[in-house]
Amino acid sequence: MSTATHTLSDAAIAAPAITGSSDVYLILGDPVAQVRAPESFNLVFKYLGINAVLVPVHVAPQDLVAFVKAAFSAHNIKGMWVTIPHKTPIMELLDLCSDRARAAGAVNALRRLPDGRIAGDLFDGEGFVASLDYYAIAYAGRRVLVIGAGGAAAAIGASLLLASAGAVAEIAFFDPAPGQAQALADRLGRLGRSRVRAVGSSDPAGFDLVVNASPLGLRACDPLPCDVARMDAGAALVDILMKNQPTPVVRAARARALVAQPGFEMMIQQTHLYLEFFGFGQASDSLRGKLDFIRDKISQA
Repeated sequence: MSTATHTLSDAAIAAPAITGSSDVYLILGDPVAQVRAPESFNLVFKYLGINAVLVPVHVAPQDLVAFVKAAFSAHNIKGMWVTIPHKTPIMELLDLCSDRARAAGAVNALRRLPDGRIAGDLFDGEGFVASLDYYAIAYAGRRVLVIGAGGAAAAIGASLLLASAGAVAEIAFFDPAPGQAQALADRLGRLGRSRVRAVGSSDPAGFDLVVNASPLGLRACDPLPCDVARMDAGAALVDILMKNQPTPVVRAARARALVAQPGFEMMIQQTHLYLEFFGFGQASDSLRGKLDFIRDKISQA
């Protein structure tokens, strides 16, 4: 693997050349049309001179285990990104994972080790916290409502509770699926850092930060994940969806002059973590603090 030292040029923006010696990475989801990771990471691979490609793959939940086992039998498939709804169920395939992934009960990255074991890690939460820092959205000592209780919500909750800059005062989870929010609150509550609870509605009143970590907003017919009119003055909202941004809930919050941001920065802030996880340590180090070219690409799409 070689690392480019030049500045970004038109040639670097072009799609990477795929050859018979290219390493292949997959991003698994159901659906998968909304993913933006291939746009950014294929750009990163080209920029850094890494002979690799990231390809989206639509895998139904009932096919997940069989697919992952079969895919990793191919020697040039080096790793996988994981998105909804697979971040939690894919845990059963792992031989080892990081402490943060174990605490959240979810992963969004897999790699096959030389001895054939599968390792996983979770970067959504780290990327989310870094995105709050980027946008200057305060979270230490604040009250947070997370709408959704899947893998991304678990990652966000765990990282907010474990944040080195200071844990949140409280995290509340809402999910319409019976028992899901309570199960997540119970699991993260065992970290013993702050108050963690499940709530019976997505009412944002009384919260300093509202996070949409649900699929609501992927379809034009979806209702808003919360009643923005109920948000406190001075509260902030982040919608982590990677499609249809700015989503209706982001637009509604901005119409009230509230700080409201899409989830793109959460993805961008994970870039160096993925590279390090997949063995590109030198490339990861070289990319830190040099992410504007990814932001420019995503904002133009």
